[in-house]
Order: sequence, then C-alpha cells, then structure tokens
Amino acid sequence: MTQIVVPTLGESVAEATVAQWLKKEGEAVKADEPIVELETDKVTLEVNSPVDGVIAKISVAEGENVEVGAILGELNEGAVANDTVKPAVEPKKEVAKAVPAAKVEKVAAAPSADAKTSPAVRKIINDNNLDTASIPASGKDGRITKEDVQNYLADKPVTAAAPVSNEPREERVKMSKLRQVIARRLKEAQNTAAMLTTFNEVDMGAVMELRTEYKDAFEKKHGIKLGFMSFFIKAAVQALKEFPAVNAQIDGDEIVYKNYYNIGVAVSTPQGLVVPVLRDVDKMSMAEIESTIVDLGRRARDGKLSMDEMSGGTYTITNGGVFGSLMSTPILNTPQSGILGMHSIQKRAMVMADGSIEARPMMYLAQSYDHRIVDGREAVSSLVRMKQALEDPQRLLLDV
Repeated sequence: MTQIVVPTLGESVAEATVAQWLKKEGEAVKADEPIVELETDKVTLEVNSPVDGVIAKISVAEGENVEVGAILGELNEGAVANDTVKPAVEPKKEVAKAVPAAKVEKVAAAPSADAKTSPAVRKIINDNNLDTASIPASGKDGRITKEDVQNYLADKPVTAAAPVSNEPREERVKMSKLRQVIARRLKEAQNTAAMLTTFNEVDMGAVMELRTEYKDAFEKKHGIKLGFMSFFIKAAVQALKEFPAVNAQIDGDEIVYKNYYNIGVAVSTPQGLVVPVLRDVDKMSMAEIESTIVDLGRRARDGKLSMDEMSGGTYTITNGGVFGSLMSTPILNTPQSGILGMHSIQKRAMVMADGSIEARPMMYLAQSYDHRIVDGREAVSSLVRMKQALEDPQRLLLDV
C-alpha cells in the first residue's frame, strides 16, 4: 500500500481542511492525477497521486482538519479498479459510481453532490440550484469549470421562481479557513495600526484618451489588452519612491524601508479576497504588468495560486470600482503601511483652469495608511503624486 500524505503547505502554514475528494474508494488513478483538494488559510491546492493504482482507503472525510504529514488515505499500487476494494455504499449506488464521468453527465437526471467540481464551482451550482447533468463540461476528465457554469447561467432562460415552503429562516455554515484568516487579519489591522485614510480625485480623461489611441497597437504587439491597473501601479511606484515611508513597515521598534516594490493587487474570488503580488514592478513594462495581472487574477479565481505568490507585498491596490463603489476606506494589508483604493469612474461637472465647466470622467482615490510610520504630509503628498501622474501620463514615461 502507498500512503496519501498531506504535503508541505508553505511557510507558516501547518494545517489544512479536506475540501473535496476528487476520487472515491475503489476508483483507479494515474500517477500525478489530482485525487483530493485541500483548503488552507491562503489557497486551495490539489494533492496528486504518487503512483498508478486504486484508492484503497479514504481515512479523512471532507470538512476535517489535517496537519502536514497526516495520512489522508491509501493507494493499492498497480491494481485495477474492479479487482480491488470497492466503495462501502449500497449496491444501487455502486452502478452509478462505475459509470465514467463523461457518461454520467449525459444520462444523470438529478444534481450529484459527488460531481467532479472544485469547492468554488460547487458553491455556484448549489446557490443557483443547478443540475450538473445539464451543464456542458470542458475541464480535464469531464470536470465542470467555473467558466462552464458562468456560460450556462448566461444562456439559461429566466423563469419565475417556484414558491418555497418549509425553508429554514437561518442557516449556519462553517467559515472556510480563508474566510477565517481574512476576518482575523482585517481585525488585526484595525487593532494594531493607527489607520487613517486620505482622499483625492483624479481626472481619468488623459489615461482614457491614451488607451483609446494605442489600445489596438498595444494588443497587437503584446497580445494583451491595455487596462487601467498598469497606469495605477506605475503611478504608485513613482510615489512610493519619493515617499518611502508608505512602502515601509514596522518590525518591533524598527522601521524597515523597502528599496523594492512588490505591489499586491486585491482579487475577489468565490472563496474570499486574496492578494497576489507582482514583484519588482518598477522593473516591469506595462505589458508585463498587464499580462501578469491577468494570469494571477485567473489563477486566483481558480484557487491555483502558490503561497509565494501571495506573500512579500510592500503596498496594495484594491479596485472597488469594478463592483460599482464610488468611495471607500480600504483596510491595510498588514504589515504594510499603505493601500490605495480605486473606485468607479463617473462623469461629473468640473470647473476647469480657464473657468469653464466640463463633464469630466472622475475617480475618487482613497489611500489608507499607518499613522505610526506615515505622517499626514507623506500620505497626502504621495496620493497627490499619483493623481498628477495619472492626469499627465507622460510623467510616467519621463519619471518626473
């Protein structure tokens, strides 16, 4: 027998929760094929089979907590599915388990709780009361992906909701490890840092005109769309270089000034908010920034980020504008001392330098900072530098 063991989960991570078994007892697996998903306080990761064989025993049920090195189950190496241990279930269910996943999707008549889906996808399916049999699957081994569900929902006709009876007035659901750590870190930031927020507004007209003029050429040359985030990251780096306290952190009774710029970009996922980090962005082109953001964002939503990709940030940018937020006070991503909040772009009547009034595309900016290390002058001035760079993008090219 070969043991299925909880692998090393990353620095300072010692425990995980068994999120979902992708294989059942008695089911054949190939070497390096995913067999179980684990959820830590940062990411969801897959444990792959070390050998070809059959799942002989599942020792830990879904929802249970496990430590690094714990035995999750056992594999019968080199065995054939039908010649080894079979699932301990009723005979009627045995037939259903023997049907390949692709065929189940074609003949099943009701949603299956055992469908091969990630926790995030399963939540969307359950929330919308969907039948997995009617959702075309494009993932590996017939697995339903998040995009499959989203495409199905987009094409699904709207029907009147049927009356529901005997629905519970309340429902208790255990917080995921990711949600628990989010709650703990946000409260920790409020309790530890002397957190204040300074506001400003930026006329996005110049950036929007620049994008319109060069977006086609940019995409043709680099194979990626030119978004807003690369402008904000470049503007932030310029400001952080001039006001290093906003890029620093407190360690005991010392201030640690960072001479590098690792910018975290907050991404909302079905599991919660995660902050993948773009490292050394001052050395990256705008095309490299845009490409990296797309890649990190996609893998964040799929739960495929590594621990290293979510650590080591020196400053964070969060965009509430994608959800329609007009104004907010972002909470620090400790131990960082600064975070920038972007918001919706709205046309507003503005008095111009010559006294005329124009409808301009305006965005409110909010920078929260740790007043223990960042003075008000530095916080306000650094936000003004970002505003100036965005309203005159040539500054980003000339570094002035």
